[in-house]
Amino acid sequence: MASDRLDINAATVDDFEQLIGVGRGKAEAIVKHRKTVGGFQSVSDLCAVPSVGRSVLDLNRRQLCCKVTGRASRGRRLQLECSALVEQGSSRAIRAVLRNRAEPRTPKLTSSAKKCKSGSATKRISLDKQTDLENKETIKNKSKSPSVSVNDDQPSTSRDTAPNIFGQISKSFLTPGPSADIVVHGEEPVLEEEGGVESIQGEISDASDIEELDPEQEEDEGHENMSDVSDTVYSLSGQRSRIPVPISGSLTAHNLMKRKSNLHREDLLLPTSKRMCRLEYSSPQTTYSNLKAPMKKCVYQLHRQRIPSKEHPPPGLAEWLKQFQEWGNAERLMAVDELITLCEPTQVRHMMQVIEPQFQRDFISLLPKELALYVLSFLEPKDLLQAAQTCRYWRVLAEDNLLWREKCKEENIDESLVFGSNRLRRRQPSPKSPWKSLYMRQHQIEQNWRTGPLRSPKLLKGHDDHVITCLEFCGTRVVSGSDDNTLKVWSALTGKCLRTLVGHTGGVWSSQMQGNVIISGSTDRTLKVWNADTGQCMHTLYGHTSTVRCMHLYGSKVVSGSRDATLRVWNVDTGTCLHVLMGHVAAVRCVQYDGRRVVSGAYDYMVKVWDPESETCLHTLQGHTNRVYSLQFDGIHIVSGSLDTSIRVWDVETGNCLHTLIGHQSLTSGLELKDNILVSGNADSTVKVWDITTGQCLQTLQGSNKHQSAVTCLQFNKKFVITSSDDGTVKIWDLRSGDFLRNLVTLDSGGSGGVVWRVRCSNTKLVCAVGSRNGTEETKLLVLDFDVEEKKDKMPMIERV
Repeated sequence: MASDRLDINAATVDDFEQLIGVGRGKAEAIVKHRKTVGGFQSVSDLCAVPSVGRSVLDLNRRQLCCKVTGRASRGRRLQLECSALVEQGSSRAIRAVLRNRAEPRTPKLTSSAKKCKSGSATKRISLDKQTDLENKETIKNKSKSPSVSVNDDQPSTSRDTAPNIFGQISKSFLTPGPSADIVVHGEEPVLEEEGGVESIQGEISDASDIEELDPEQEEDEGHENMSDVSDTVYSLSGQRSRIPVPISGSLTAHNLMKRKSNLHREDLLLPTSKRMCRLEYSSPQTTYSNLKAPMKKCVYQLHRQRIPSKEHPPPGLAEWLKQFQEWGNAERLMAVDELITLCEPTQVRHMMQVIEPQFQRDFISLLPKELALYVLSFLEPKDLLQAAQTCRYWRVLAEDNLLWREKCKEENIDESLVFGSNRLRRRQPSPKSPWKSLYMRQHQIEQNWRTGPLRSPKLLKGHDDHVITCLEFCGTRVVSGSDDNTLKVWSALTGKCLRTLVGHTGGVWSSQMQGNVIISGSTDRTLKVWNADTGQCMHTLYGHTSTVRCMHLYGSKVVSGSRDATLRVWNVDTGTCLHVLMGHVAAVRCVQYDGRRVVSGAYDYMVKVWDPESETCLHTLQGHTNRVYSLQFDGIHIVSGSLDTSIRVWDVETGNCLHTLIGHQSLTSGLELKDNILVSGNADSTVKVWDITTGQCLQTLQGSNKHQSAVTCLQFNKKFVITSSDDGTVKIWDLRSGDFLRNLVTLDSGGSGGVVWRVRCSNTKLVCAVGSRNGTEETKLLVLDFDVEEKKDKMPMIERV
């Protein structure tokens, strides 16, 4: 009897401890869990308690019962019953009840209630054959409401509760749609009270498959059902399962979903045959395949709302698209604008995700290789290096040898610039573009000039304490001339003096070098032609009557200017004097020769243009008001610097003065002209950069880091300007911005007598002639190397021979 069993809602810790397999810890866990959930609804709820398993429940099931009292317990059981029906796919039964409540019909009293045993806490209602036939007839007539019948003599204690509960379910949980008719026998669910315990009894079956309960099976489960007063027996195609269904006065979808996990745990306690029954009739998961597949054992297919897709477009989409296609461009644009206005942010974001990839096309890969290379040729080298990291095909394009050859041509880079004028031989083919490697090498050399660590310079000591008056640097040879009557040939690689050229009887004041030919002019009024390889004097050129102060070598001819106010043209190969140019009335200080015209500047303030073949003066350029000390000639323009502080630009064909460059404050001691860019060094310690086509001063190299004394010499290329001064420093400047970069040489005796007289530069090396006027600094040459250091573990790609 139920009264002799232990009520799990009223038992204490000591009571639970007396059960089989339950110790003190499990008993305390059961009481704690009961307080947390607000009481148990069935004996099976013990499985939800931590550390209490199914084995404990099976051992003590016949000794336990669960008494649920009060109105809230009825609502709770009905809530669980509805949740179980929905879990089993029996939502049609609930909708059937709802339709019956909305449109009540006269119930057919065709079955009678039958009690199980006296003293039992549950009652069952079975179906007879007549009810079966009537329900089938109802389905055939397509009745919209189920037939509900109960035994008249059953007390109905909660007639107002069930309709309200089902009404709340219909609003919060059920999905509208057609469903099979489910017959519930009896006018309303009957609630019985016995000892304060209420239970709802009824049998809900699919009208299309109703079977009578097996008496033997019912008898076998009779005792088990008596142990749980809230268990309800369902008959579904001959299979039965026990699902507790509490009634709740306020039933919502949230509460139903909250009980879903508990129902699943209870389902695991059922025998295999009963679980199969539940699985067979449970609603499938919401997947596309299950939406298409019909449910088993159902009269009608369960229709659910489908997510729009290409296979299932929303209604009216085809007509909308057809109308859009019929519109013109203006109408389509307006429609798109209106559509975007109506869209939510998430929908606009979806549009962007669809549209953006349409514009992210790799058009370079779609073009022919020639056109792709032409497009890439407009990129800067640094951009080409980044493009090479995009993909494999872009890397192939960015490594193209002809493409990098054009980039080298734009920067005036060739092999002779980087490696010298010697013949080159490749030891092995390069895995990359040779021209790209050349460009990258040149870029690294430029970085070494700008910011690379300064290596210890090579010291070339000679000429004792005499002044180095002239300096030449060609290939790997350095030639220095001094007032000690000698010239010395040095190796720029090893720093050793290869040979000393002896023969002049006076100080050497001018020199020129081309290949292995060296020409020197001296105060002994002669010029000498030397072989740099052997040190032999090949010719001595006699004719001048005073010091040979300047000269310029072009091809096999050299033009010399002397303090005797004349110029002479010599053949270097034969040592003969070809022409004598007379017209100046003072010492000739500077001369330039381009193979066609000779230009000279003298202390008579004049600049003259000569035709050496006819020995005639074509133009006398007048304008300077003091001695002319420096001269540059590029075949079109003549630039002259004077002691009058001005620099003048002349046209060689007409002899007209194009520009007068004003800005210096003293003697312009050095000029350098390349591609219409003129750099001038002055005794006022400043250096200026000019554009001779416009006469504009582009940069003035000065500021806090400027020279502190007269500028003695300068060299420049397309990137840098190198200047030397009486202050004992050599500085490097950025040509385009005019910014000071750093000091390349700083003499300890600078400012107290140390002087840098001359500088000569190649692409990778800097040669400085250093000394003093008071003996504070010994005379020497400094060679600084800015070349790229080859890794010892790798064989060089290019080798000099």
